[in-house]
Amino acid sequence: MRLFPREIDRLLLHQAASLAQARRKKGLQLTEPEARALIADAICEGARQGGTVADMVSMASALLNEDDLMAGVAERIDVVMVEAFFPDGQKLVCVRDPIGPAKAKGPSNAAPQVEPRWRLVEEPLVVNQNRPTLRLRVESTSDRPIQIGSHYHFFEVNPALRFDRAAAYGMRLDIPAATTLRFEPGDARDVDLVAIGGARRVFGLAGLINGALDDPAVRCAAMTRLVAFIQD
Repeated sequence: MRLFPREIDRLLLHQAASLAQARRKKGLQLTEPEARALIADAICEGARQGGTVADMVSMASALLNEDDLMAGVAERIDVVMVEAFFPDGQKLVCVRDPIGPAKAKGPSNAAPQVEPRWRLVEEPLVVNQNRPTLRLRVESTSDRPIQIGSHYHFFEVNPALRFDRAAAYGMRLDIPAATTLRFEPGDARDVDLVAIGGARRVFGLAGLINGALDDPAVRCAAMTRLVAFIQD
């Protein structure tokens, strides 16, 4: 049998995950490599069976909690990333904070507890207060998934997304920082936008701004560049 390096890596991952699963069934708490292997292997298998990226992220986030891991391990796993083969090709799946909070109380003779990762407060957390917001209908005309980060200037997102670009000028997704919104091929949905804060200066990205958002000359130049950007 002839295997490529990526196939050897996949078999190694599966072997590590199988060992982790066997130890978990024995009631043993998992180490960091075991937990990472178990999550990554589940994603790869789910993708192979026809699941979507969104399905895999949701599944992986519910797979393990702090009770399943040795003390201190959960704090070390802030993200799990793995390249999995889906029916339409290989994609990188990124799962942030994949370990859920503890559900069970340990016995009185349990090991000393580490500082909890989760602190829940009673009062609501207010973000983006008093900033202008907007809801737009967005449709994807792409044949590939499109993923957009929380702080990406929405005016400059992938040209395969169809919406009122002029209205989205100076706006970003109204979602928690460091999260993303994914559009599958043919998706059409309403998205909530919020005004970009801070100094409101944008550079790079699609190269349509490269200056102060509130400068009339910058906005005029951006609208001119937008025509060619959408047509390409």
